[in-house]
Amino acid sequence: MLKTLFLPGASGSASFWKPVATAAGLDGIFLAWPGLGVEAPRQDIRGVDDLIALTAREITEPVNIVAQSMGGLIAIQLALSMPGMVKRLVLAVTSGGVPVADLGGSDWRSDYFAAFPQAAEWIADPVSDLSDQIPAIEAPTLLLWGDADPISPVAVGERLSALLPNASLHVFSGADHDLVQTHTIAVAAEVKRHLTAD
Repeated sequence: MLKTLFLPGASGSASFWKPVATAAGLDGIFLAWPGLGVEAPRQDIRGVDDLIALTAREITEPVNIVAQSMGGLIAIQLALSMPGMVKRLVLAVTSGGVPVADLGGSDWRSDYFAAFPQAAEWIADPVSDLSDQIPAIEAPTLLLWGDADPISPVAVGERLSALLPNASLHVFSGADHDLVQTHTIAVAAEVKRHLTAD
């Protein structure tokens, strides 16, 4: 199976996806985001574009990418810029480059900075609308959503599912933005099924 990159959200922790990967029997590269959550900052990381570049350096051969929330935006950008190298995507509760506020998403910034007061301020910068570019992504994509997520409501997953030409949406009943942690076993089963499909 191809190498898998696991990308966290704005919590920034490389350990975020490890329980799912362990439950699914998957190995891979678990990235952390310098300056986000409680991760130490780095002088060369000053925005999401630098995180995209950081991740791109890990892609020396075709890969699968499993990503949550802000990590999904990075995964989408990489699938657009390196289409032959990103073979399959799993995106959980992400904006993915579509306007979340227009689809009913709540503003997460104040809660985030209350939880992580030392986090880099650039994480709150506006995100570009990639809606016109997303249909170019041909990689089979699994979208994982919770129907109780105020930050990235199901309408966002439905929009991405409509834009991506080869996507399927799985909605977990009662799940919130932390569904990867609260529904680990069920998420692991969906991730494994998608990444090992013929």
